[in-house]
Amino acid sequence: MSQDGTGVDLETSLGYLLKEASSALRTAMEAVLRPLGMTVTHYSCLELLAQRPGLSNSELARGTFVTRQSMNVLLQALERDGFVTRPAEARVGKALPAQLTPRGRRSLEKASAAVRSVEVRMLGGMSQQEQAEAFRLLRGMVDSLRSAEGDATRG
Repeated sequence: MSQDGTGVDLETSLGYLLKEASSALRTAMEAVLRPLGMTVTHYSCLELLAQRPGLSNSELARGTFVTRQSMNVLLQALERDGFVTRPAEARVGKALPAQLTPRGRRSLEKASAAVRSVEVRMLGGMSQQEQAEAFRLLRGMVDSLRSAEGDATRG
């Protein structure tokens, strides 16, 4: 607990531990992606496009937890470097849906293997059952926070 007794006890705070785990995961991912010339956001963008082709800038930004402006800069760089393509003009509205190029797919394949190795290391001491339970608990926490967030914007 903080010295004045009003703060969060960082030794027992689940939220603080989650943030610490998130930071450790990001650091480990950055370490394996850096030699491939990627950041976590770069990798996440390519992974999302592989699994959900044609996502817009806004959808990619939400999926990678960055601003639309940051995603636009990243997409421009990925397009310039030959990892993605986008149409010159939007067919509907303003969205320019991105697609992976063959170069993007090859790059993603290497990055995915590197990221999987980090996840295997992270989960190495856990049984399949423990992993499933951890997933269920974390999903529940995310859902609870998002539900409360929706309630706050409606109320």
